[in-house]
Amino acid sequence: MANKGLQLLGFTLSVLGLIGLIVGTILPQWKMSAYVGDNIITAVAMYQGLWMSCAFQSTGQIQCKVYDSILQLDGALQATRALMIVAILFTVAGLGVASMGMKCTNCAGDDKVKKSRIAMTGGIILIVAALCGIVACGWFTHQIVRDFYNPFTPVNTKYEFGAAIFIAWAGAFLDIMGGGMLAATCPKGKPSQPTKYPKSSRPPSSSREYV
Repeated sequence: MANKGLQLLGFTLSVLGLIGLIVGTILPQWKMSAYVGDNIITAVAMYQGLWMSCAFQSTGQIQCKVYDSILQLDGALQATRALMIVAILFTVAGLGVASMGMKCTNCAGDDKVKKSRIAMTGGIILIVAALCGIVACGWFTHQIVRDFYNPFTPVNTKYEFGAAIFIAWAGAFLDIMGGGMLAATCPKGKPSQPTKYPKSSRPPSSSREYV
């Protein structure tokens, strides 16, 4: 019963992690314009994401522009894109595999050891997906910090962390927690039984036989 509850909790956390990864990948608020130095104009807020850049005006108007060419983007942005997509695909695959091995489903027969192994495999796939998301967010975060403290970066082009990157971080950590819980349900083999010797029907002899 404990393993069943752990599997359900891990699966739920992984689903929430998948939602966080998808929402974080779609939103354009991965980095936002930083108001530092003489940059005190707050009427327009600039945001950049993995797929587009947006300008939010104080009047409520939003103007977004999708990146025209992939080849013109820097390597960090392209790598972050690829890793986030891989993380989402691996999470979907891991959830599909784990659902077949959970104790609350009827897939893969009634073999408990086999189902536990399938659930553990799904948990490992989810952990790999979460690591891809963590690497992507960490890479993008490092890029933002490096450009912010670069003295050659113009003040009006400096950016800081946006909301989407925190959502992606949360999704990746929920994913790795859920995958760890599913992978923790290790299959237990059948315990080895001691060798039983046949009982003799003859009563023990009280006398010794000599040759």
